[in-house]
Amino acid sequence: MESRWSDAQAKRAVAHYAKGGIGEDVALRTYTARLLGSDPRLVLHGGGNTSVKTRMRDIYGDDVRVLCVKGSGWDLATIEPEGHPAVRLEPLLRLRSLDKLADEDMVSVQRSNLLDSGAPNPSVETLLHAFLPHKFIDHTHSVAAVAIADQPKAEEVCRAMYGDRLACVRYVLPGFGLAKAAALAFEANPRVEGLMLIKHGIFSFGDTAREAYERMIELVTLAEDHIAGAKPRFRQKARVRDKDVANGELFATLRGALGAAAQGKAPRRWIFDRREGAEIEAFLADEKLSSCALRGPATPDHIIRLKGKPLMLPHAARDTLENWRESAAQAVRDYIEEYEDYFARQNRRVRGIKKSLDPMPRVVVFPGVGVLGVGKDKAEAKIAGDLFEAAIGSIIGAEAIGSYEPIGEDDQFDMEYWSLEQAKLGKAPCKRLAGHVVAVTGGAGVIGAATASAFAREGAEIAILDLDEKKVGEVTKTLGRNTLGLVCDVTDKASVEAAFARIVESFGGLDILVSNAGSALTGMIAEIPDEVLRNSFDINFFAHQNVARTAVAIMKRQKLGGVLLFNVSKQAVNPGPNFGAYGTSKAALLALVRQYALEHGADGIRVNALNPDRIRSGLLTPRMIEDRANARGVSSSEYMAGNLLNEEVTAQDVAEAFLAQALMQKTTGDVMTVDGGNVAAMMR
Repeated sequence: MESRWSDAQAKRAVAHYAKGGIGEDVALRTYTARLLGSDPRLVLHGGGNTSVKTRMRDIYGDDVRVLCVKGSGWDLATIEPEGHPAVRLEPLLRLRSLDKLADEDMVSVQRSNLLDSGAPNPSVETLLHAFLPHKFIDHTHSVAAVAIADQPKAEEVCRAMYGDRLACVRYVLPGFGLAKAAALAFEANPRVEGLMLIKHGIFSFGDTAREAYERMIELVTLAEDHIAGAKPRFRQKARVRDKDVANGELFATLRGALGAAAQGKAPRRWIFDRREGAEIEAFLADEKLSSCALRGPATPDHIIRLKGKPLMLPHAARDTLENWRESAAQAVRDYIEEYEDYFARQNRRVRGIKKSLDPMPRVVVFPGVGVLGVGKDKAEAKIAGDLFEAAIGSIIGAEAIGSYEPIGEDDQFDMEYWSLEQAKLGKAPCKRLAGHVVAVTGGAGVIGAATASAFAREGAEIAILDLDEKKVGEVTKTLGRNTLGLVCDVTDKASVEAAFARIVESFGGLDILVSNAGSALTGMIAEIPDEVLRNSFDINFFAHQNVARTAVAIMKRQKLGGVLLFNVSKQAVNPGPNFGAYGTSKAALLALVRQYALEHGADGIRVNALNPDRIRSGLLTPRMIEDRANARGVSSSEYMAGNLLNEEVTAQDVAEAFLAQALMQKTTGDVMTVDGGNVAAMMR
């Protein structure tokens, strides 16, 4: 590793934060915390913590010593000064005289001594930072350091590598006990520059922000060099892959197996995030190496997001797809049963005081394919993937120099079910469409974009499909970094199949299709060229058949049900002059909707349609609105509000109607009008 400290950047940080009344100590603390947090080899997703001891004035104007320590919920990569809440130091130091301290009391003392009562909870390792005398303290779960910490004889390895520069601390659950143990380890040799927490991670400290940061970089580099100098003891083999089985088939099948096994114990729908690469391939290729992951988490901090171990799947290339499907389903059932046995066993140990968390895996080790992070949404799945990738690095490093030996089952349970650790995950309510994957065709248009936004608001993962690459990028950007944007020609079967394969590989499956793409071609039906009529049917009928057929195949493979939603148009039941090509193709589409509803209700697939009218969009352009208003002798605004309610219907109204249909659990074959009231278009 190399230090990324910059005198110029440090000065800019001090000057920048000074404008907000932030002192130099906290400004530099923020600067180096961000340096640590921006390197995934050191810190990932809220891991690690940092602190600085300084002086501030309280509400009375008194100058008091405070510990500014990372607050719960803050990520070092993006932390701001308020992410290091100030706690009065003297009351924290007094706690060391106690023989024991309950977690609840520790939290209470820390919160009651915050200078700002509205600040976030200080880190669970606040007392460790407080009990050490150093001004700046850094803590990371470095990939290389964890490989050292997880050795059976970690103290011997550390002594050989670091001499007396580092003190080792036996494994203790974070909190009061660990803080006292760390202080004693330091006091046994006050010359040390840091601590190695066995089975946990590494600390460095210094009189300045730069000194603490660069000591961390140097200590981790020594660990990296030690590992690099060892000859890997795992076998390197080429990845075996069944070219006849697409990832999409495997992922949709696995997603269905997870949903079937949940049985009310957890959500039925899960999102995947696939990882591959040279290190992961080496890990997967050696069964002895990959089985190391079953021993436990690389660092205890991972267990709340990864569980104690991953789900190990059979190799898809070594069996028929049908046999693999049953083997995978059995592996999921076995995983859940083993987790429930683990909980029952451990809960008896703690006298039955805990309530079981959901038993579903958060990581899937998938030979021949890669590693899957699993989450209730894409963000969760990505976090799981990131953390397990880091864990793989630690496992490979640990096995290269010795043996991977993380914390045992008792300690895993204590950490997983520790209330202070669970609090890190937060208690945000689950949105109505969390875990659902939604594909919107014509997604870059006005109606498509509004619809995608409405579904995203309810927690769904979104795939935008459209021909216009630039607009796809623009809409995708507005919906967040986890949105998938795809250029797709829905009239081309191969293009559709490729796009939907990408959706399944990106998220794991598909739950809702909004088949929205269309085109309004005009002309008298007796005069319209055959080519124009065929083009109208290609986009307004066959394109819907292309996406629906592909979506149904995925949904049937998942066996989780699903929803097909179609933008039909009032033209299907109330045709207008000069719209024959559009109206006849939309009438055929309405028949298609009913056919899908009829034939796939038994698969749990609900099929519904909307009949919107007069929506400002790519179909109904300003010029078209003006022409049709002139033909009726009314203004454009009067034309757009020409309905029973005398109100213009918007793309947002269509989007909300699609959302309502998706949420109606017992409705299929429905055709909903979104036109403000048009008697001639009312369904009978």
